[in-house]
Amino acid sequence: MSNSRQPKPAGVTRRVALAGLAALFAAPAAAAAGDDAAIAYMRKVAKDMLNAHRQGTVASFKRAILRHADVPAIADYSLGQYRSKLQASQKAAYYAGTATFMARYFADQSREYVISKYDIGDADKDGDNINVDTKVYLLNGQSYTVVWRLSKRGGGYKVADAKILGFSLIYLQRGIFTSFLSKRNGDVAQLVTALNR
Repeated sequence: MSNSRQPKPAGVTRRVALAGLAALFAAPAAAAAGDDAAIAYMRKVAKDMLNAHRQGTVASFKRAILRHADVPAIADYSLGQYRSKLQASQKAAYYAGTATFMARYFADQSREYVISKYDIGDADKDGDNINVDTKVYLLNGQSYTVVWRLSKRGGGYKVADAKILGFSLIYLQRGIFTSFLSKRNGDVAQLVTALNR
């Protein structure tokens, strides 16, 4: 997604937040005593993302994202006011493109941030969702608090969002996608094409 017609992250804050998430996946998961199902699930996510980080490829991150993220829900949310413009025939390509968009960004950012350690904290119920707190420590001395939002899906969990430094990643992604669409009269087909380049 290198040409100017493709949606791109904008702003240092957005970059730091997404980079913090990419860095989080770069260390082995720490088990807490009395792990519940949500924390045990987060350990699986961390393991798969660590493998993706070690490979450093878009394909490796995309496999992990497709395995653990609630891609359809995230992608639908990311369309904002343009969601009704997504045709049924476009959904498969749009969802695949959204996963690729996230994977490209994580692959790019993971090369710039090295983690020293992280701690998985408690899991708290939040309505129908579960939030899992994580603290990330980078080798450069920075640290990030990440709050994962997990949703129940098919008898297990999927990652629905993550908040880093108080910023929701799906909210930031929605801003990128809707900004792209607002400049193209809400033409979702152009977004789908850009995401799948």
